[in-house]
Amino acid sequence: MHFRVVIPARYGSSRLPGKPLADIGGRAMVLHVLDRALQAGAESVVVATDDVRVQAAVEAAGHRALLTSPDHQSGTERLVEVAETLCWPDDTLVVNVQGDEPLIDPALIREAARQLVVHADAVMATLAHPIHDHADFVNPNVVKVVADEAGYALYFSRAPIPWPRDAFGAGQTMPHETGALRHIGLYAYRAGFLRTYASLASSPLERCEMLEQLRVLWHGYRISLGVTPTAPAPGVDTADDLARVRALFAAV
Repeated sequence: MHFRVVIPARYGSSRLPGKPLADIGGRAMVLHVLDRALQAGAESVVVATDDVRVQAAVEAAGHRALLTSPDHQSGTERLVEVAETLCWPDDTLVVNVQGDEPLIDPALIREAARQLVVHADAVMATLAHPIHDHADFVNPNVVKVVADEAGYALYFSRAPIPWPRDAFGAGQTMPHETGALRHIGLYAYRAGFLRTYASLASSPLERCEMLEQLRVLWHGYRISLGVTPTAPAPGVDTADDLARVRALFAAV
């Protein structure tokens, strides 16, 4: 299976400025992410950044980084620019691995790409895992997804879906048999669709839920969904997250 990985690494994070270059065990965080992508078996890995400092750090470590527009509103838009710049054929499988995921399991990266091999009519793939905790189910910061029998995403939402009407009507907590799934923010695309995505208008659903993947469903395209049994290691959004990850690396 051949696939490429792009790691969007924006320097100007509002909660943790300079996040891609945050030191973890003597190396920049983005380099740990890059290691995981290579361990997954990616044919190539490119860091797409908006800052020359990130580009310099990646290139100094012997890897490739592209300086992309600072005006992109999402990692997907940054991927579009990379696919165009590098002239990747339409059938190239591209996995988007966020630059703040230094603990990501390489197997998840491979699985995201594999979903596009298994589901040839999907233009995009992502992953999810079962929700067992009621608090997570009702938390709007936890994105939920519902899939059909064939493994294609039907809808993504911050609301608790599917809604167990009888159980909640009786005042119960979430029953496990709902099959509720938490979305994992790891995406794979066909390069040809990345070019199409750039031309798609945003959708009312996307603007309502603030979930860009709803743009794909709104316009009638299919998203393949791979389900893994356990939750992935959390990423780094805050200074507390960074301290936790540093401690984990120091303990190894």
